[in-house]
Amino acid sequence: MLPAIVLSVTIARSWREVYEAFWRPEAFARWASGLSEFALREDGDSWVGEGADGGIRVFFTPHNDYGVMDHRVIPDSGTPVEVPLRVIANREGAEVQLTLFRQPGMDDETFARDRRWIRKDLATLKVLAERG
Repeated sequence: MLPAIVLSVTIARSWREVYEAFWRPEAFARWASGLSEFALREDGDSWVGEGADGGIRVFFTPHNDYGVMDHRVIPDSGTPVEVPLRVIANREGAEVQLTLFRQPGMDDETFARDRRWIRKDLATLKVLAERG
C-alpha cells in the first residue's frame, strides 16, 4: 500500500454547482496545472497529451450523481497514477478533496513539491468556483 494524504479546499458554492462546473475533462485545464501543461485532447474513452517529459493518457470518471471526479494518469514511460477526487457537500458549500499517493521511490522533496502543487491548484479551483 502507498502512503497517502488528503488535501482539501472549502468552497462557498453548493457542491452540485461545483461538480457540474468542473467534472468535464476539458474543465480540468482551467485549474489543474499538472494536466493543463499537456494540452489534453480527447482520444476515444481517454484523453492524451504531450509534455516536456513525454506523453500521458488520462481516463476520467464519467458524470455521476456523487461528485466523484477520479482520474487515472498513465505516463508513456511509467506506472499509472490513481487520483481520487471528490466534491462533497459541506452544508451549503462544498469540500473538494484530492488524495495524493506517494509513489514508489518518491523522495520527501518531490512529495512535498506535489503537495504544494496540489494546494495551489485547489486554491485556483476555489477562486474559479466562487466567481461562478
